[in-house]
Amino acid sequence: MLYVVSTPIGNLKDITLRALDILASVDLVVSEDTRTTQKLLKRYEIKARLLSYNDYNKRTRTKQILNKLEAGCDVALVSESGTPAISDPGYYLIRECIKHGFEVVPVPGACAVTAALVASGLPTDSFTFIGFLPKKKGKKHKLLEELKNQQTTVVFFESPHRLAQTLESLRLLYPEWWLAVCRELTKLHEEVVRGTVAEVAEKLSKVKPRGEYTLVLSPKHP
Repeated sequence: MLYVVSTPIGNLKDITLRALDILASVDLVVSEDTRTTQKLLKRYEIKARLLSYNDYNKRTRTKQILNKLEAGCDVALVSESGTPAISDPGYYLIRECIKHGFEVVPVPGACAVTAALVASGLPTDSFTFIGFLPKKKGKKHKLLEELKNQQTTVVFFESPHRLAQTLESLRLLYPEWWLAVCRELTKLHEEVVRGTVAEVAEKLSKVKPRGEYTLVLSPKHP
């Protein structure tokens, strides 16, 4: 079977006992970034065969993994961090395994989306996740503009070198909406900046963006 194993998004202590047991017992661990996964396995003294799996090699690798499953092997799929298949190439493998009749077992754990959502202080009863924003400024602005009728909280990822551009687009479109910018969640330099879009954009205009960002946006007052 294919185990979809969530791993820490930063702090290595955020791994579950069940995840450790599975990673130690499977025949193969499929990882988006084998270097990151190797650090985790080394920390918990787990020896496992690793196979890289990313957007560039996923079609070829999927065939190899399906052959392993067909031969009776158990396989664990992990992301670079967090929960596999969330804005992640693991979705393709999971879909193909289901198509071919193999059992897919989720092993829940850390996820940047839910971590940012609960830390934001914004409404959590209903939310929309839109993954990574488009890289091109025009496409990004168009997507953000389409949120004008949004009634629920929105969660998305952004890279540090595009954060300023994104905040400027949000400031122009929704200055009075509420925003939480979450940086380096669970890591040493974890930070959450909260306020109206205009306030957050002003605060962050004075610092150089570093690390990984998850943004939580809401039209409703916290």
